[in-house]
Amino acid sequence: MSKKRVVITGLGVVAPNGTNVSDFTEAIRTGTSGIQYVDELNQLKFSCQIAGKPIYEYDYLNNYFNSIQLRGLHASGLEYGVIAGLDAWKDAGLTIPDKTENPLWNAGIIFGTGVLGVDKFREAIYKVDAGNVRRLGSTTVIQTMASGISAFLGGMLGCGNVTTTNSSACSTGTEAILMAYDRIVSEKAEIILAGSTSDSGPYVWGGFDAMRILPHKYNNNPTEASRPMSETASGFVPGSGAGALVVESLESAHKRGATIYAEILGGHVNSGGQRNGGSMTAPNSIAVKECIQQAVINSGIKANDIDTVNGHLTATTKDAMEIENWCDALGRKGKDFPYINSLKSLVGHCLAASGSIESVATVLQLKEDFIFGNINCEDLHPEIAAMVDRERIPSKTVSKPLQIAAKASFGFGDVNACIIFKKYS
Repeated sequence: MSKKRVVITGLGVVAPNGTNVSDFTEAIRTGTSGIQYVDELNQLKFSCQIAGKPIYEYDYLNNYFNSIQLRGLHASGLEYGVIAGLDAWKDAGLTIPDKTENPLWNAGIIFGTGVLGVDKFREAIYKVDAGNVRRLGSTTVIQTMASGISAFLGGMLGCGNVTTTNSSACSTGTEAILMAYDRIVSEKAEIILAGSTSDSGPYVWGGFDAMRILPHKYNNNPTEASRPMSETASGFVPGSGAGALVVESLESAHKRGATIYAEILGGHVNSGGQRNGGSMTAPNSIAVKECIQQAVINSGIKANDIDTVNGHLTATTKDAMEIENWCDALGRKGKDFPYINSLKSLVGHCLAASGSIESVATVLQLKEDFIFGNINCEDLHPEIAAMVDRERIPSKTVSKPLQIAAKASFGFGDVNACIIFKKYS
């Protein structure tokens, strides 16, 4: 029996270099960085005083929230997720049932996050400690519970299928898309809005600054700080935002006459169990390679079919190891290696949102036949140069007919996820 085909019919994104799909596409094509100096981090004595943060005016939220929902709203991740999610739904041409109608039984939400509403949490802690619990307001819980984002979107869109939030560190967004894919393949749903979001701000990024894994020498030239695969990479730049994809059965998409961005051929999720070199913060290479290889097998393709890879590649000392894992898993190297890039050179590491934002970028590449350039990678790390031909790591955007792209994320906790996308035909 043939496997149910699953496609992507809608995209939404709120990224540091673009808060809608049109601006984001232009930014990644032109190599426009969204990383900037953040004075608040300086005032708080962070070593790293730069970050990737989506920029928009407060009034922009009126397009997505009503006045009651905006009252006391103090959760940037919730804002990003709702904007990206509603944009993707609208982009897919989907309707929203009236409040008096039944919910959409075959449509659901799988929208992940690491933490949600950190600023609202801080506000609540101060009030509770001051004995002002009665002044917390009625929305503190829904702004700070992890599933607040999926609950918000589920209610706004009237979805009656699964409505849940997953959390697996940097793999969250990629995992959410695969969870949606699996639910549709198993015929438990027809449409799932999948994605992930991550708050902005010092209370999210402070822990990483304390770990001394963020760059501190680029506070005066922030756009040069994120340097995946570079010999001078010195840590990841913290970022934030949200990405959303409408994942849908091909039958449903055809029935609606929807625009199809790409097909999901399959993928795989696993964990290295923090064994064989894996730890809370480092991946087990055996598990990484197993994840990639199982994704290829599950997708029914050969490793040689992959045209381009969007890696995890955070701009740390682990980049060379990731490239080695890709080479071993695919059995390809030198000029035979697929093109590879990292969105993090342009937006930083958007943590739980990284997998979904980077998947949006990967799908846009497939749809429009281009591979965006890796900025700040003029000095390719010599260990990477010994494995992959320089031409396969473009520093500027190249136009190229593409058929198949792989996207992978590797997260804290030694968790991995890899998706195989295909141009729809």
